[in-house]
Amino acid sequence: MSTGPSGRKPNLAVVGATGAVGTVMLGILSERADVWGEIRLVASARSAGRKLIVRGEETEVVALEEEAFDGIDVAMFDVPDEVSARWAPIAAAKGVVVVDNSGAFRMDADVPLVVPEVNPHAVRVRPRGIIANPNCTTLSMIVAIGALHAEFGLSELIVSSYQAVSGAGKEGVDTLRSQLAAVAGTELGTAPGDVRRAVGDTGPFPAPMALNVVPFAGSLREDGWTSEELKVRNESRKILGLPELPVTATCVRVPVITTHSLTVHARFEKEVTVGRAHDILRSAPGVVLCDNPAEGEFPTPADAVGTDPTWVGRVRRSMDDARALELFVCGDNLRKGAALNTAQIAEVVAAELTSS
Repeated sequence: MSTGPSGRKPNLAVVGATGAVGTVMLGILSERADVWGEIRLVASARSAGRKLIVRGEETEVVALEEEAFDGIDVAMFDVPDEVSARWAPIAAAKGVVVVDNSGAFRMDADVPLVVPEVNPHAVRVRPRGIIANPNCTTLSMIVAIGALHAEFGLSELIVSSYQAVSGAGKEGVDTLRSQLAAVAGTELGTAPGDVRRAVGDTGPFPAPMALNVVPFAGSLREDGWTSEELKVRNESRKILGLPELPVTATCVRVPVITTHSLTVHARFEKEVTVGRAHDILRSAPGVVLCDNPAEGEFPTPADAVGTDPTWVGRVRRSMDDARALELFVCGDNLRKGAALNTAQIAEVVAAELTSS
């Protein structure tokens, strides 16, 4: 382990510092408690030499190579799966604790999948020296679900997601904005196929996003399920430590720039009440309860975007099952859904290193 004397601030590398999540990460590092010594910014060779601001200091980006991890204690990876798959083990072999935001290691039995509000203890057992960050869709709900599970004991999860286009990267955002421009001020959306003809190229999506919802996110997998739906199932089970938990997800892309939403049907081992659920959610770290529909108060992506918590509203007990709750959640898929959770995991590791 690349630790210095007790009390020394560990050195951090941000790999993928120039990407969409990396950019959010630099802002988050500047906002949160200063637990780091050096912060080294790492990116592809073509980005090397760029200067970025982090914690108020101009910092030069260095190229991703083995030497970039010299003297580093913790590295956060905000890069595509294939880049993480190659470089995370190289960093770990040099004694660096890797916190990986890609999907490369999430379901590896020797890599903990961590949400600090739910299973922070899992950070300490990392045989490969790598800790994984969950998918943004899972993260948009799991903090709230974890708090309810701790009280009532989760026995089944049925969710539908309403996923923002930024989950498909910059191309997804650019596609929606150009399509919105194409349909603005028109009478489109009143005849079959008129929106599709008007927008032309649908970009990374299988259908138009403007004036539409698309019941498909991710890539197609066996038996008609998508990769996003399987991530919700597999990651929820792993984070909660419930490997046999029945989980069903339907993932839908909606014309929202940033912030995923989900409807959740959660069944528990114990009988539930809305009042007790409200108490739990109101006091849960990382959760904001916004639930007064009579006054029009419930979470929406337009209000939750750019914020850190999971927002929860529309909490109801199932009309047909005293052990089930229905709720609606929103979470910024670039903040808690990606950069913030990674930063929080890294901070748990930093605390461990400075106390060891």
